[in-house]
Amino acid sequence: MAGRLSRLLLTLWHALSHAALACVLAAAGLLAGCSSAFFFPDNITYVTPGRLNLDYEDVFLKTSDGETLHGWWLPAATSETEPLGTVYFLHGNAQNLSSHILNVAWLPEQGYNVFALDYRGYGQSTGAPDIEGVLNDVETGLNWLGTRPEVQSGGLFVLGQSLGGALGLTLASEWVKRGKEPEIDGVVIDGAFSGFRGIAQEKLGSFWLTWPLQIPLSWTIPDDYEGVDRIDDISPVPVLVIHSLRDEVIPFHHGKALYEAADYPKELIATDTPHGATFIISAHRESTMAFFANASAKHAQAPAAPKP
Repeated sequence: MAGRLSRLLLTLWHALSHAALACVLAAAGLLAGCSSAFFFPDNITYVTPGRLNLDYEDVFLKTSDGETLHGWWLPAATSETEPLGTVYFLHGNAQNLSSHILNVAWLPEQGYNVFALDYRGYGQSTGAPDIEGVLNDVETGLNWLGTRPEVQSGGLFVLGQSLGGALGLTLASEWVKRGKEPEIDGVVIDGAFSGFRGIAQEKLGSFWLTWPLQIPLSWTIPDDYEGVDRIDDISPVPVLVIHSLRDEVIPFHHGKALYEAADYPKELIATDTPHGATFIISAHRESTMAFFANASAKHAQAPAAPKP
């Protein structure tokens, strides 16, 4: 089973490797001066949890602005014991939930519930994505999790990859500052960029055609959601930053910048996997579960940090 999972994840990575080119295209897309250039959705169903022999439930949520979001609830595979916790998974910018689910398909067997959501315009979700709208979507998902009785057992964790990491840290920072329920016990940011405007300027500057326009075009992206400006607001909730030294899509310096900007408690794991392929390696899965196991206790022990 582990070998099959690895092959499937590697297949996924080969697909995601094209995201490098997609990033350049995204930069070119900024010529239009809109934040939708970050998003590359499709509505193809690549794999379902059922094909992976996982129990699951289709979830449809209404947003405050009238869109319908589709997600999957994957219950922990624990028949006799309480779940260890719940992981709210936020996927990257390409394709849709069904092409990213393999990144968290291993968690139910380890005793964790998983909820994964497609943003507006992705998969079966309606609408067209932009930064503001998608941030509204991920908050809608977390609000829904607060209604699930299963979430009362064990910790609640946000796990975001790539674009999902940038969304997850923005969501978590706002959630913690407002003191919203349910409380988040830990945040994992895997392969994320350090800011929407920052990565836009970087990608524009790496392509000869858009290099001269990197500054004025990147300024068309709102700077209200720069991760490096927000990640310290997540404290005292523990943060784990995972980033690959070999990441050619989102270079390692983004993860390092996020880690350095975060307040304690925080951890950094530097990997050597391709972008979006962290959980191919069993050691990274085990490190993430160890973070989950420790995060609730650290959160409970940490003094409440006053917020301005």
